[in-house]
Amino acid sequence: MEGVLTLEDVDLAGRTVLYRVDVNSPLEPSTGRLLDDGRLRGVIPTLEALEPSKVVILGHQSRPGKSDFTSMSRHCERLSEILERPIKFVSDVCGDEAIEEISKMSDGEIIFLDNVRKNEEEYGVKYNSNEDTEVTDIVARLSSVSDAFVTDAFAAAHRRSPTLTGFTNSLPCIAGTLMEKEISSLRTALRDPPSPYLAILGGAKCDDSVRVALNLISKGEVDRIAFVGVTGNLMLWIDGNDIGEINRDFIRNSLGDDFEIAWEMAERILSEHPDKAFLPIDVAVESDGRRTPLSIDDLPTEDPIYDVGIETLRALKPLVENAGCILWNGPASYFELPEFAFGTIEILNMCTETNAMTIIGGGHTSALVNSRGAATLVSHNSTGGGSTMSFLSGEPMPVIASLKDSCRKHSDDLEGLGLAS
Repeated sequence: MEGVLTLEDVDLAGRTVLYRVDVNSPLEPSTGRLLDDGRLRGVIPTLEALEPSKVVILGHQSRPGKSDFTSMSRHCERLSEILERPIKFVSDVCGDEAIEEISKMSDGEIIFLDNVRKNEEEYGVKYNSNEDTEVTDIVARLSSVSDAFVTDAFAAAHRRSPTLTGFTNSLPCIAGTLMEKEISSLRTALRDPPSPYLAILGGAKCDDSVRVALNLISKGEVDRIAFVGVTGNLMLWIDGNDIGEINRDFIRNSLGDDFEIAWEMAERILSEHPDKAFLPIDVAVESDGRRTPLSIDDLPTEDPIYDVGIETLRALKPLVENAGCILWNGPASYFELPEFAFGTIEILNMCTETNAMTIIGGGHTSALVNSRGAATLVSHNSTGGGSTMSFLSGEPMPVIASLKDSCRKHSDDLEGLGLAS
């Protein structure tokens, strides 16, 4: 992959490798049980490639102050089960215990350090640049007992912290198999997608969705953008449809201070690129506790709009069937309610039945794909949430910048370091 070191560029057999992952997962509140192990499964190919190495896994779960901020012991146990290899949990991040355990590792061993966000430097400090994350104790201590840094933490690639961006100069920083696939697939969605190119953008984070839409349009690659979910409701509103006070208030409240920005971006799309936009032609509302279909012509409504309607799905289907590439991010409905999961599941079915390249943009959409056992039926199911949206929006990605900077520094010296493949 251009500009970034990958596992194909290095020989890490017998070397001590810091391996940063993002396996932040939903937990069952009362027991702490992992509800989705999709991100754990995503790092298996890299761990298999690193089998001859001494691997030190760095990861986080949630953040301080949240109810699901826990140790990584359950992640370690589940990852060991999936990999079918022993992984030792170490209840330390960079203290004497962690350094001692790393120092006495043998080839082929794996240890999983505790939640890196238990370290004040990792989460309690705001860093203005990647360089600021390098001059930290956690980086100094961990790099002193390691030969290389491999990252698959794409889901956190839009963030900046010592264990994400701090090893740029102290160690060769290498993209793992997952990171390489994420960057390659999402670059295809931005730069060279098979045509016709259809984007389906939904969910409640309307500002993210319209920002992605504008970036895709600016690249000149996308042919149509189907707006669904709450984002679709916003577009209907801007297009002159009275979606009802309850739905207007929901959009305003969910966007908060970003409401005007989202409105202006969405208005630009509809005024400057109306031919690109596909909007719902019917919806489903919750009325007296039941799913009730409603044509756009029958708006306004006093009920919450929770799904797209059947006619919208019928109109969307030929666009999906004829597409060469499909990017889908964000559900089309309040799919956690069984009666309103229909639209989102139907779009998933369309995406798995087409011959097009299908890229699922992470977050709730990715979790749905995993929960329905459809991950192998799409071309790429991103492990990112906010990072995927940041990438597709053209925003800075500190982790990818770190990989590129490290490649420039270390690529000519791999042989001297004994790491050349």
